[in-house]
Amino acid sequence: MPSAQKLVILDRDGVINQDSDAYVKSLDEWIPYTSSIHAIARLSKAGFTVAVATNQSGISRGYYAIATLEAMHSRLHQLVSQAGGKIAYVAVCPHGPDDNCECRKPKPGLLDEIRHALQLETLEGSWMVGDSLRDLEAGESRGCQPILVRTGKGRLTEAQGKGLENVRVFENLQAFTDWLLSK
Repeated sequence: MPSAQKLVILDRDGVINQDSDAYVKSLDEWIPYTSSIHAIARLSKAGFTVAVATNQSGISRGYYAIATLEAMHSRLHQLVSQAGGKIAYVAVCPHGPDDNCECRKPKPGLLDEIRHALQLETLEGSWMVGDSLRDLEAGESRGCQPILVRTGKGRLTEAQGKGLENVRVFENLQAFTDWLLSK
């Protein structure tokens, strides 16, 4: 069973792959950052458990189907595996912002799902890596250490400056991984 201190939870779009204001709607549009794939593999090899928590409102908006999302995540698992790593769990919120669900970040439902799936008592002390304030707020609500990356919408989030008092900021997932593994 993993420990919370050895758990890294990642947002997907903007952290693992390029983000798009028009939504990532197809496997062809899902373009991973090579450095992020290798960072996930390095974390795995170093004994960290890696999970993903991703809002995917494009599903409820009718932009793409669950099968398309599953193809993207299948490709993600394949690339990480080829690099020698593993993603333990992917939690997805398919709802829109007006659906009042409990899983859409900044609400903590996706993190609770990860905690339950990985059979952890708490997420206290784990890491939440995102490119938006909503990612960090979800993590902080469950005791995760918040990490902002400047990829995706991260530079914009950093420039807005609010809510980042206790947040470490890194250029990308690779830079965070370098720092974490050097501790």
